[in-house]
Formats: sequence, structure tokens, C-alpha cells
Amino acid sequence: MRLRLTSLLRPIAASMALAAGLVPALAQTPVRLTLDWRFEGPAALFTVPLEKGYFKAEGLDVTIDTGNGSREAIPRVASGTYELGFGDVNSLVRFRDENPGVDVKAVMMIYDRPPFSIVGRKSKGITTDVKSLEGKKFGAPVADGAFAQWPIFKAVNKLDDSKMKLENVGFPVREPMLASGEVDAIFGFSMSSFINLKSRGTPVDDIVVLLMSDYGVELYGNVIMVNPKFAAEKPEAVKGFIRALVKGARDVVKDPATSVDSIIKRNDVAKKDVELERLQMVLRDNVLTPYVKANGYGGIDKARFERSLDQIGLTFSYKAKPKVEDIFTEAFLPAPADRKID
Repeated sequence: MRLRLTSLLRPIAASMALAAGLVPALAQTPVRLTLDWRFEGPAALFTVPLEKGYFKAEGLDVTIDTGNGSREAIPRVASGTYELGFGDVNSLVRFRDENPGVDVKAVMMIYDRPPFSIVGRKSKGITTDVKSLEGKKFGAPVADGAFAQWPIFKAVNKLDDSKMKLENVGFPVREPMLASGEVDAIFGFSMSSFINLKSRGTPVDDIVVLLMSDYGVELYGNVIMVNPKFAAEKPEAVKGFIRALVKGARDVVKDPATSVDSIIKRNDVAKKDVELERLQMVLRDNVLTPYVKANGYGGIDKARFERSLDQIGLTFSYKAKPKVEDIFTEAFLPAPADRKID
């Protein structure tokens, strides 16, 4: 059988055209990620792998949107509006118990040590002694992940809140109200509230940060959570997303000053020195913990997670207490050796 020369050359020409970018590349899997908050320093953990093409190299077309609090990411992911979300794992535990038909799971631990904190001012009588909180007035955003843990903090530390006043305030006015003295303390993520107060001119020596993890609260922090339909249909996409995050985290840890530039271009009002300090604080206090350095980024200590479920049960009546694997799955994580970031 004789073949025409054009038939022989056609596949060669097609390959050359693809290499030259004249033919569209293979379609990438679209992935929408909702953050817990605005584009601030800690979000560099997501924007760096996006800008460096790490998601694209995994065959993913990732879009990152801002959020309205670490609890709000959960319904966004559960509804399918977003395939992936960055939010509070403890709020996820409660959400799943209240919505047993929704199988949203955590697939990667980002904040091994949670930034849940109570931030107050010495001039308003707040000290590192938890008893100094009794009788005080607090700014407490309802959607705030730190405020969600208040019942646990209160129970573990045997605080009497009968004389405390908890005022529901919006996120934008939380730090300004503390700075002006309208409240004595606020609930918030440590890196957000401390840095925001400092940037508003509040004297650093007048700011008191009580990290809940220093006061008997064994909870974990923010995780990557995945929509169940997407996890079932696109498991390799979830694995690829996590691989890209780990790769990006290594870059952020090595060079936070350059990494934060990816935030500044997305936030017109952000200041580099402020966001760099915020990012460095998160890396130090919440990401690069002794456990992560020893065991790799993204996993959990199951015994500790079980204790956290017990603590949630101190103030939350489970319909059916979950097992660790009901909330967190390691099925999408690379091997520990491939998750080293220190």
C-alpha cells in the first residue's frame, strides 16, 4: 500500500505546531478555591503556587477568591459553589454533625497550630491571666472562627462569663473598636488582630495576645476542604492541588519577602511591611510547628485530633460523634517525606 507524503507529514506538522503554541493545549481542570479572608500575608501560601505555575503544571486552572471568615468557606464548598475551600476544621466538625448528608472532608492541614486568640489591651485591664477576662466587654464577630471556640476556651479554663458582655461586631470595625477603647478585648486570628492593631498605632506593649492553644485548647486550625462530588470525580486533581501547595509552601518559607509581593498586587490597600510581618507570624506560630517539621506538612496527629473532637463535645451536643476519618482523610496527601517544607 502506498501512502501519500502529506499523510506522513501531517502528524509531524501537528507536533511542531503544538510545540510552537499554534494548537490549543490540553484542557485543564477548573478549580475554584475560596479563602477564609482577604488577600493578606498568609494567603501567599496560595498565590505563590498560582503565580509560579505550580497548579498549571498539575493540569489545574485555579481561581482564588477572597472569603468572609473561616466558617463561611464551609457552606461555599458544601454547595458546590467552590470545589475547594480554606476554612476552620472545628466549624466543619459542627457543620457535618448538623448536616449529616453533606460529606465535605478536610484533606490537608494548613494551620497545625490554630491562630484562635483573644486580643486585649493592658490599659483596659487585660493580662495573660485568663481571669482578667471576667467582667470585660468583647467585640465578637459571629462568623469569626476564634469566637466559635469561645465555649471551649471558657469551659477548659472554668471562666464565669455571667458578667461578660459579648457584642456582635462586624469584621471591619473589630480592631478599630479595641483601638478606640469601645471594647476591652476582641476575638480574632492572632496574626490579623495583632498586626491590624499595631498598624493602627496601638502601642505594642499595650497589646495582649492570648493564644487559645496556650490555654489548654487542643484544637487544630484551618484546613483545605473539598466538595464531595469533586473529590469523587476528580481525585487526581485534588492530589495535584496539594502537591502544588506543598511546593509553593517551600518557596514561601525560603523567601517570605518576595512571596508577599503576590499579595500586594491583589490588594490595593495592603502594605508590604505589614503583610510580610503577618506572613512571618503565621509561618512561625501556625505552620512550621515541631510536628510539621518532624512529620511533614499537611497531615495530623490522630490522637490529638481525637482529643480535639472530645473538646468540641464539651460544649457541642453531637447527634453522632464523628471519628477522625469522618472529618479528615489522608487519601490525597503525598508521602510524609514528600511534604517536608522546613
